[in-house]
Amino acid sequence: MFVAMSSSVSFRITRTAEDLVQTITALSQRLVKLEQRQEALEFQLRQQSESQRIPAEEMEMLDGVEQLLKECQELLDSSDQAEDQAREEPQSWSGEPDTLAA
Repeated sequence: MFVAMSSSVSFRITRTAEDLVQTITALSQRLVKLEQRQEALEFQLRQQSESQRIPAEEMEMLDGVEQLLKECQELLDSSDQAEDQAREEPQSWSGEPDTLAA
């Protein structure tokens, strides 16, 4: 009876070990596939970021354009303020009230 029981336990241990080996092999294969997929995604991301990178010359040009736009906006703002002030001030050149001579 002891021999039959140890044989049964030995079979179960062997079977469990085989299952573990298969599971570890499957997990290893999935891990390799995931690593390959990750490398492919990282490569694709690097390519996209390089293609979207703006060269230094273009950045300098864009900075210049931005500065010109700011200056134009300042000019527009200052001319708007000057117009507003001109509307508020009376239009008398002689300093006397505007009256018609009779």
